Amino acid sequence: MMKGRLTEIKLGWDETPLSLKLLPEEKYKSMFLFDGIWLGPKNHCECVGAKKLTVYQLGNYIDKDKLAAVTERREKEFVDYQRRYPFETKDVLIAQPNTPLSYPIQGAEVMPLHTMVIPGLGFHGASTENLQVILQASFGALNTLADVSQDVVGGRGEKKLTISTPHVKLLNYILEHITYTSTEYLLDVVDLVTFTMGTHQVRFPVTIRQPGLPKLFDPGPDYNISNMVTITTKTFLRYHKLRVLLESIRQYYPNMKVIVADDSEHPEMIQQANVEQYIMPFGKGWFAGRNLAISQVTTKYYLWVDDDFVFTASTKIEKLVEVLENSNLDVVGGSVGGNDYKFKVIYEEGEDSSCLHIRYGSYHRLKGFPNCVVASGVVNFFLARTEESRRVGFDPKLQRVAHSEYFMDGLGILRVGSCNNVVVGHQPHGSAKSTREADVEKTYGRFRANTQEQVRFKLALHYFKNRMKCYTKA
Repeated sequence: MMKGRLTEIKLGWDETPLSLKLLPEEKYKSMFLFDGIWLGPKNHCECVGAKKLTVYQLGNYIDKDKLAAVTERREKEFVDYQRRYPFETKDVLIAQPNTPLSYPIQGAEVMPLHTMVIPGLGFHGASTENLQVILQASFGALNTLADVSQDVVGGRGEKKLTISTPHVKLLNYILEHITYTSTEYLLDVVDLVTFTMGTHQVRFPVTIRQPGLPKLFDPGPDYNISNMVTITTKTFLRYHKLRVLLESIRQYYPNMKVIVADDSEHPEMIQQANVEQYIMPFGKGWFAGRNLAISQVTTKYYLWVDDDFVFTASTKIEKLVEVLENSNLDVVGGSVGGNDYKFKVIYEEGEDSSCLHIRYGSYHRLKGFPNCVVASGVVNFFLARTEESRRVGFDPKLQRVAHSEYFMDGLGILRVGSCNNVVVGHQPHGSAKSTREADVEKTYGRFRANTQEQVRFKLALHYFKNRMKCYTKA
């Protein structure tokens, strides 16, 4: 926490005292606000209650006699997470003033075991004596392509390279051709190389990164929508709803594949063209079904719909495809019966754990699409890039009501938007046409209900899995 402090410094010819102090706490606490959350510099975060705000202190949802042991296991796993993902903790590099050395501050990147010429190395001072330069790496070997003697360049192919010459022109020629060779198979690390000359010393980053192979989906020669999009859904018991959905899809997209994940106790087989039905263990759950359905998608995009939706003339999948094809978004939601619910996820890191805040609304308009905005999460009607969505996945531990958790897990990975000009209908509640359908709806309701036990489980899961201490929802 910053505290106002006063320092007297004498400046000027008359030694007049100059007062230096920080803003008072009440002043800077009114700055750096977003949606009422103070996002200024701090070491700890907290979730403070307010009007129309639900606060969840996640530790309260774990048995008190187990909390200490759970926290200890969580912190052990977090240390392992940081070991595996060292980029999560970045070193701060401070540029030294008035140095005659030039060096790259960004963009020096090499693949594991490959060699690159380090760009931008140079000396920009006058030569008055023999110049000696030392370059030191941690994860790679240094060399130069310049053809000079061992008296000038020592340590070729080692982590430490020395250059000795009284000639500035020769020194810069050698520096222009310094090479860095990655000597360890490291997938994603940063080597901070030290560049020293006399009293001048700087450090610059060389990134070692293994790019993945691209995974491209062939849209076919005519870019037919059915070759680009697969419709996915999860069903449980409500076959009367599912059949209405499928019939409406066939009215507007007769050739588009539909994948159905089904964890009903007594499955009814759907024998329709372009429908793939995958049977799961009974009551396996909502997110497990999503994972199964999406695992079978072979197109560039998938459209997620609930089994009680209904396509209408306003359900224009092409408009959502246009957005993803012409933006950097990974997921774009539409509107369900006029409800284009979207939300923001605001994350705060703390030394001991983190805080999360969910707020209704969006961040800003999506450039080039007047009906679309950028958000963190959207409704259960969305088009997503298949590969990017698979990277996040749906936690199968969440069996009943779960939705925002997918976007919470996708924070920092998925770029999300929402467009209100693509609308899917919602079948009316209480639309059962027979006693049997009414009984099915009652049974379904019992399974779908988010019980207190499920709520406790979900919040305790956030505490451990996401290393969160609390979150708020408005």
